[in-house]
Amino acid sequence: MTAEDAAVGTVAERTARPDFMSMTPEELEAFVVSLGEKPYRAGQLFSWMAKGAPLDEMTNLSAPFRKKLAEYGEYRLPVIEKKLVSRIDGTVKYLFSLADGECVESVFMRYEHGTSLCVSSQAGCAMGCKFCASTLNGRVRNLTASEILGQAAAAARDTGERVDGIVLMGIGEPLDNYDNVIRFLRLVSDSRGMGIGLRHISLSTCGLAPRIRDLAGEGLPVTLSVSLHAPDDETRSALMPVNRRYNVAELLSACRFYFEKTGRRVSFEYTLIAGRNDSREDAGRLAAVLKDGMRCPCHVNLILLNEVAETGLSTPDRRRAEEFRRELEKRGINATIRRRLGSDINASCGQLRLQKLAEKDAGGVSERPVC
Repeated sequence: MTAEDAAVGTVAERTARPDFMSMTPEELEAFVVSLGEKPYRAGQLFSWMAKGAPLDEMTNLSAPFRKKLAEYGEYRLPVIEKKLVSRIDGTVKYLFSLADGECVESVFMRYEHGTSLCVSSQAGCAMGCKFCASTLNGRVRNLTASEILGQAAAAARDTGERVDGIVLMGIGEPLDNYDNVIRFLRLVSDSRGMGIGLRHISLSTCGLAPRIRDLAGEGLPVTLSVSLHAPDDETRSALMPVNRRYNVAELLSACRFYFEKTGRRVSFEYTLIAGRNDSREDAGRLAAVLKDGMRCPCHVNLILLNEVAETGLSTPDRRRAEEFRRELEKRGINATIRRRLGSDINASCGQLRLQKLAEKDAGGVSERPVC
């Protein structure tokens, strides 16, 4: 048995009782009725969970009912292990601990048009992208739908602000945890709960082409955001091992299918790495491959690399990024340079978890067994 199998087994044992925060309202109603309660109690419970309330605060539910929920069900919200607040723009970065001691990160961002939360979908990541902190220690396990939803509920409760949008761009590859992510999307968008519109949700993937096609058929009009990061197979395979399985042509074909099926414009994330993918020639090749492979509207988000010491990769200067953007637009590709929020707190996901793992390996003071 591998370490991952053992971790998954532990979680399965812990959640042998029904995980009722992962239930749809209809499933929750059946569960509530099985406990001898009236069906309408399910709606009350669903609403409370969307607010991140512990059982003892659900005051319109009777004490005996809450006791039954605790005894026969599983309901554990993420706990704030660490919280960093940017003095520059108010961005909040959370390190959440889960019930088994695993840690994930979320980032709460404020914009003029509202708020957005970047959530994690896995504890660790198996994709192996060379520039990413989240993947340095591999994947431990998938998160349940309730653990993903719990991040949003906990952040809203802590900030006292509504979460207007969701970005599935934290730790993990969302489409590698497909079933739980799809369930999360249905739960977080349900008007009886958090009610976050699906068009205000962005799902980022490193390029699992078959799953992109599956997602297109789910009837969930989320924005698909694809981590491309290179204009050709040789460069992309060196940076992103997933490209050896699903190359650029196959990935763009799946993205085109997603647009044709949903009518939703696809965004491409392109992290600029000094000396690897940031030249004017790279921009020209990127424009050409997108025009040929997509043949439909798309957008490129240019991202200045958030440096991680362990990768040995460096960030180009802003002028280089502006030149890259201008080259794309000259060739007819709409592109922007992403504004970096929370720069004083390293708001990119993966680094707080990495620090906790290092503390554990060094015999640090943390009492939690896995973080």
